[in-house]
Amino acid sequence: MSALLSFAIFPTSKGDSVSEYVSKVIKIISKSNYPYKLNAMGTVVETETVSEALDVIQKSYNILEEFSDRVYITANIDVRKGKTGRIKSKVDTINKLIG
Repeated sequence: MSALLSFAIFPTSKGDSVSEYVSKVIKIISKSNYPYKLNAMGTVVETETVSEALDVIQKSYNILEEFSDRVYITANIDVRKGKTGRIKSKVDTINKLIG
């Protein structure tokens, strides 16, 4: 099974740039050994289960809650049984179709 989590999380009280805080989240994700891809608007993480995906969100929140009284989180999860490696294969499929 593959659970693709696309999410953004940041403290709202830290001004125009929250890169310092996002980098703390990315460090936690990179230590988890889940495949992930950072992009300009968030991060995509591939886990084997929905519970693991939700745990990524919880651990990310736990890191940021000490820095702000308000943390913004938006998340989408796409679960597909019988598949793995979708963080790369979904993009490869589109690139193949558009040439």
